[in-house]
Amino acid sequence: MVEYNYTDANGKKIRTQLEVDFVVNKTDKRYYIQSALTVADEEKRKQEINSLNRIDDSYTKIVVVRDNVLPWTDERGVQYINIEDFLLEKINEL
Repeated sequence: MVEYNYTDANGKKIRTQLEVDFVVNKTDKRYYIQSALTVADEEKRKQEINSLNRIDDSYTKIVVVRDNVLPWTDERGVQYINIEDFLLEKINEL
């Protein structure tokens, strides 16, 4: 869970929690993994990475999608990969 505070349009302070699907701890490494059916729509992509973007550390953040996409990394360092490539290749790197 990632907690954060913000002020809404009416000036009311709100505290909320966002979920990260998986956290993998391996010796001195940590991976945050979010799963999604698709991130083809920009609004859906932002929804899926909202929790990852609020984690203030430099560990690897990965979004695994069902879509057949080429692996890529966004401007904030979040990696996107399809489920087949993740299971066949990336998981061995973790």
